[in-house]
Amino acid sequence: MDRRQRKTREAIFKAFTELLSKKSFNNITVGEIIAKADVGRATFYAHFETKDYLLKEMCRELFCHIFDSEKGLNTHRHIFECEAPDSVFLHLFMHFQKNDNHILDLLISDNNELFLSYFKAELKALIESRNELFTSKKSLSLPHTFFVNHIASSFVETLKWWADNGLMQSPEKIYEYFSTVI
Repeated sequence: MDRRQRKTREAIFKAFTELLSKKSFNNITVGEIIAKADVGRATFYAHFETKDYLLKEMCRELFCHIFDSEKGLNTHRHIFECEAPDSVFLHLFMHFQKNDNHILDLLISDNNELFLSYFKAELKALIESRNELFTSKKSLSLPHTFFVNHIASSFVETLKWWADNGLMQSPEKIYEYFSTVI
């Protein structure tokens, strides 16, 4: 991706996240995004097939940032930035606490099914890549896909519980809770 394309993409992400701070995903239109990003409709669609795809790419950006920071790489620019802790799961909790790019708002919104489906798909890929973290906890009789789905679902439910309780605990404490039950 050349510099101009990257800047356009970043402008669209920025406009999208600013709109997310004011209204729910379902109430945001592509017209509002392109007006705020100051790009044409054709330009938007050259980068993202739909508004839903923009949301999917936002999830992908978060997990790409997580993978790159874990490897010590800064191979491309991300819409998420931070000082990454050692644990990828703690890293995710930290981004949700900061509500980076309004991802916490997306998680707790009324119509979050689409976000959750994209988020869980990326989360499952993350869990698959960290299989060694969970091998000792898995019963041999459990199907692998069931186990991965269970961990992903537990992570999402931990996030929801934390949000419902006002994010009173630190990300480190929530990570400790999550690690204990998994």
